[in-house]
Amino acid sequence: STKIVLIFLIFYSMGVGIYLSTRRNYRRREEHGSAKWGNAGTLNRKYRDKNPSANKLLTQNVSIGLDGRKHRRNLNIMVVGGSGSGKTRFFAKPNMMQAYDQSYVCLDPKGEIIRSVGGLLEAKGYEVRVLDLINMHRSHCYNPFVYLRDDNDVQRLVTNLFKSTTPKGSQSQDPFWDTAASMLLLALVFYLKYEAPKDEQNFPMVMELLRAGDVREDDDSYISPLDELFDRLETTNPEHIALKYYRAYHSGSAKTLKSIQITLAARLEKFNLESLASLTATDELDLPSIGEKKVALFALIPDNDTSFNFLVSILYTQLFQQLFYIADHKYGGSLPVHCHFIMDEFANVSLPDDFDKILSVMRSRSVSVSIILQNLAQLKALFDKQWESIVGNCDEFLYLGGNEQSTHKYVSELLGKETIDTNTFGKSTGRSGNYSTNYQISGRELMTPDEVRMLDNRYALLFVRGELPVMDFKFDIRKHPNISLTADGGKPPFIHGEPTKAVATLVFDSNIPENAISVMPVSTSYELLSNEDLEELFDI
Repeated sequence: STKIVLIFLIFYSMGVGIYLSTRRNYRRREEHGSAKWGNAGTLNRKYRDKNPSANKLLTQNVSIGLDGRKHRRNLNIMVVGGSGSGKTRFFAKPNMMQAYDQSYVCLDPKGEIIRSVGGLLEAKGYEVRVLDLINMHRSHCYNPFVYLRDDNDVQRLVTNLFKSTTPKGSQSQDPFWDTAASMLLLALVFYLKYEAPKDEQNFPMVMELLRAGDVREDDDSYISPLDELFDRLETTNPEHIALKYYRAYHSGSAKTLKSIQITLAARLEKFNLESLASLTATDELDLPSIGEKKVALFALIPDNDTSFNFLVSILYTQLFQQLFYIADHKYGGSLPVHCHFIMDEFANVSLPDDFDKILSVMRSRSVSVSIILQNLAQLKALFDKQWESIVGNCDEFLYLGGNEQSTHKYVSELLGKETIDTNTFGKSTGRSGNYSTNYQISGRELMTPDEVRMLDNRYALLFVRGELPVMDFKFDIRKHPNISLTADGGKPPFIHGEPTKAVATLVFDSNIPENAISVMPVSTSYELLSNEDLEELFDI
């Protein structure tokens, strides 16, 4: 009836009103944070490749496939661990032991990695090349001039050389001298690039030209052999780019020019060493081929001396340029062979100021980087403004342990907060005493900074973009299937730069003495002719 319908509508309206007035947006058990631990097995099943060799090894139970199109994550990895945490043993070595259809560029302090895995790589068909700045006589040669395609490459080379030879934290009170010295170096490099034979395009020849530009402070009219060289260039090509830079440098007085030359000589003084001059006179590294076939390039640097690290800085810059260029202009945007940079002791080598931009565009070219640091303070010191961008461009973050406070805090914040149950107890005494228990929820970090500091040395913390954090065992190198081919598995250490194969065999005939007697020349008599006899004989 109408009355019943009316009563129903009234109660229905009251119910809707009560519901709307009391509606709340509850997120039960997440009031203070929703962070929680992920499962290593679940994460591994999602990201690993079915072929065990076609993965990057992160922890004992988690790996990530090399084909980023499948899992839509880049392969840039940030590895942070203090001294003794196992950055080399638990990450660098196992990943090079994969030896699967990719090239490696490995910064190897002390040469520990190549001694262990060099033999394995050769057995797997890799071409092993070594830039050895510890024992230069055993190194492959590296000549940066070979990779100067255009004028921009020359500019980058000179800029990088000055940046990498500037001590960290130092600032020149008068940048004029460095600017003028760079103009002189540009003039010399441009001259060699466009005017000198190929075998003279190298840094030892730069030093020869610099010595030929001797300046006499008491004689502004003196013309050095270098001046004569550029004077001849002016007669043939007055708009030559080398001549433009030389004019800019040569516009000062003799005393000023002398100071500029001294500034440049100080920057290049390492090339006076015969060992470094020989190493940079020719080139054997063939950088573009690293993206075309299986190559393992090791850069060996002493861990207690950074004097020659500037050469590795130049190598890194030119490698990125060469690989990106052939990817874009020869292979349609992606290299046929993936190239993995393993940058151990990352903080010891100067990199381009725009490294964060390089990091953001390398994935599409089939290039990836593993940045290995002792703590995040090192990264902040190198890239004061871009360090967060660099971390953000690494989809995988692996923490192995350490003792640096800002890193503990960063990892703790990265883990996030979880919601937990708490209870409080109250008790009062006296005639009306009572006992009470209160239950409530609260929030706490998944791991506080001090708990991060106390992380067991057997474990690592792994973060993958878009996934829950995982605590898992560090990779046990003894369980790798290729361990038997390495020095850690009992093979002799790999030794580079020494002949290991016979290129010819000499067999001595036991009958040589008898045969030699049979062909001994017989004695012959000679007549000594006088000048008169010669004139008569030849009608002179």
